[in-house]
Amino acid sequence: MRTIAITLAQALPPLSRSALRWQFASGAAGVALLSVALIAIAVFFFRRKTRDLTLIYFALFCILYAVRLLADTRFFRALFDEPATFWIYLNWDITCTLLIPFGLFFYQVGGEYFRKSLRWLVAAQMLFAVFGIFAAALGISLTKLNVANNIVVLTTYIVITLSMFSYRVRPGPRQPMTQEMRVFIAGLAVWGLFVVQANLLGLKIGLKILPGNNLEFIGFLVFVACLGYISAYRIFANEERLLAIHKELEIARRIQSSILPQTVPVLSGLDLAARYVPMSAVAGDFYDFLVIDEKHIGVLVADVTGHGIPAALIASMLKVAFAGQAYHAHDPACVLAGLNTALCGKFEEHFVTAAYLLVDLENHVLRYSAAGHPPLIMATHSGGNIREIEQNGLMLGLFPDAAYSSVEIPIGSGDRCLLYTDGVFEASNAAREEFSKSRCKEFLGSHRHLPAAHFADDLLGNIAAFSGLNSTRAQEDDITLLVLDFQQVTP
Repeated sequence: MRTIAITLAQALPPLSRSALRWQFASGAAGVALLSVALIAIAVFFFRRKTRDLTLIYFALFCILYAVRLLADTRFFRALFDEPATFWIYLNWDITCTLLIPFGLFFYQVGGEYFRKSLRWLVAAQMLFAVFGIFAAALGISLTKLNVANNIVVLTTYIVITLSMFSYRVRPGPRQPMTQEMRVFIAGLAVWGLFVVQANLLGLKIGLKILPGNNLEFIGFLVFVACLGYISAYRIFANEERLLAIHKELEIARRIQSSILPQTVPVLSGLDLAARYVPMSAVAGDFYDFLVIDEKHIGVLVADVTGHGIPAALIASMLKVAFAGQAYHAHDPACVLAGLNTALCGKFEEHFVTAAYLLVDLENHVLRYSAAGHPPLIMATHSGGNIREIEQNGLMLGLFPDAAYSSVEIPIGSGDRCLLYTDGVFEASNAAREEFSKSRCKEFLGSHRHLPAAHFADDLLGNIAAFSGLNSTRAQEDDITLLVLDFQQVTP
């Protein structure tokens, strides 16, 4: 920010005691700034959940200014065997780039109004940095380039000041100025007094304060203290918001868990197992039962597009809509049509795939209908066949006039069928190879001797092993699996 001393290339006279004190103070300020920058970087990497880039911009700003302060002290330069011109050009390169992290920091803490006015300013600072470094490398006089830098610095300060002023006086509703912005403005005002004075001196139109001493770093230390406060404030504010979000997600998880069946129905002649494995705290998968009587039960499995809270909210809507279909429980096509009518018009960017299976143990048949859902997988005990049964209509929630049909499937003792969501066969490994329906059917054929609950657990374990799920590789989709075994059924 201040004018580069071209006389550094000349032989330097011995320092007076007063000048030595200022050199020491400048060096101490540089060391302090470096320490603060390293702490900020450490906080950013060890508390990554905050994801706040202001810490990085703050650290870069402090590092650049600290290196420039140290490079201007004789005792620091004496530690290195470099010519005086090296320090001159290092000072210039830092001077060119110093405004970039400053602008980016302001861009982060400023509201949307300031961001609109600062985009072009940050871009201009980057262009000037590239121009200044290359111009110096090409041999253009640093004295002339330094004048250009003085103008850029003053222009930046004026633009920021005018932006803040226009924000305060512009007509119409506006957001109140945040605590961060008030602290930023106060620190900037203090530092700005020193910056303007130093750059006016560079343009030969200012008056020196305390001749012979450069006091800009004092104003900068005040500004850094303000920036440090802002960074710390944002970290703790972000973490408070994250804690609140985690608390809300936990409440949402409990609510969603409460809408799922707490136990599976028990019917003579039917062994039923249900497994629900969400990929996050809340999910879009859903299953439920309509127990009609001791010989009839309806089973629904559904998958809402997307993940997280929006999908979970739609799944909650599906719970209510499904409960209202008890009157049509014997007719799978009517159940899905009723669900579609209840859901249409309630959301725009989502839809629901679903499958409904009516188990009729009295007549030894299944009635099955689906809405854009993966097919039912059926394994027969007598013939040993494993087949897919698909009776699909349109997805739920998109088309009010969608029609659905059902298919009737005879069942025998020892038969097994699987209802599931696409997370079962779309689970992929590190090579992006999917578990696939073929593997699912192969597992079904080789483990048909297991009871329904053990089979469900082993299948999920096999999927997890195939996908390589661990602490670093997370599940990529929600998984719901329903296993139905038919026992002691006489055709």
